[in-house]
Amino acid sequence: MKRLLSLLAAVSVCAAAHAASYPSRPIRLELPYSPGGGADVVGRPLAEALTKVLKTSVIVENRGGASGIIAMNYVKNAAPDGYALVLPLTAQVAVNQNLFKSLPYDPLKDFQPIALLGKAPYFLTVNPSLPAQNLQQFIALAKQDPGKYSYASTGPGSGLHLSMELLKSMAGINIAHIPYKGGGDGIADLLAGRVQAMFLSAGSAKGLIDSGKLRAIAVTTKTRSEVYPNVPTIAEAGLPGYESYVWYALMAPKATPPEVVKTLHDAVVAALKDPVVTREFAVDGIEPVGSTPQELHDFIVSESLKWKQVMQQAGVKQQ
Repeated sequence: MKRLLSLLAAVSVCAAAHAASYPSRPIRLELPYSPGGGADVVGRPLAEALTKVLKTSVIVENRGGASGIIAMNYVKNAAPDGYALVLPLTAQVAVNQNLFKSLPYDPLKDFQPIALLGKAPYFLTVNPSLPAQNLQQFIALAKQDPGKYSYASTGPGSGLHLSMELLKSMAGINIAHIPYKGGGDGIADLLAGRVQAMFLSAGSAKGLIDSGKLRAIAVTTKTRSEVYPNVPTIAEAGLPGYESYVWYALMAPKATPPEVVKTLHDAVVAALKDPVVTREFAVDGIEPVGSTPQELHDFIVSESLKWKQVMQQAGVKQQ
């Protein structure tokens, strides 16, 4: 027993020493999508800011594929020492467990929340040929001809898909879902009029809206976006309580020492105030958050339940 207690004491001392010296080498930040995606908009400026705050290199690695499962599983199996982090989006921690029958990770059992980084709205965009200048007219058209109109998304379970399914459920309308392998293909058909509507991020939609190629009729967040302050929220346009957005988090492997978690959390809060980060976030209408680890944990629980219910109502089948 004395030997065991001595061993445990030694391990505790080593762990404390490790935490005190953290970080002492480069940190890897895994992004669950290929380069050029929405994760890069958050991950790359954040990594630069964290590098300055932590005084060690934070290296971004794009590990895309399988709806982000590859990156999540990679970090799940990494050493819980704070040197391998992942930047998941809504899909990886609030949707995948409801979309896939067999998922090799559990968002909360296998990961330690660090902070909610930010939230970004979707804009409901329509082809200008559609005689709907606002959400009320859009809903009226859909009710007048159920099933006549269609919308594009980046696939079942994507934020673009679930945002529309939530809208359909709350408005009581029937609009056909046309899934695409990528956002570009869906946008191309929206511009051509082969589908009539699509939810898009500010980064994807702004140039098309500004040029008049698409019309933005509503935004999904509780408050209006600074990107288009004249576009009303879906809630204020007739569906009180509607809210949807893509959000970004920072997580580490489970069993990461509390001292390391605190160091990372404090660094994130400081990094989110960096002028480069705030400027890059603003391009996509991303609102910086910087929550506590517990707040992120509770947020994931509530978001998982919300989207599970939406998926069940929409009849989304597990893959």
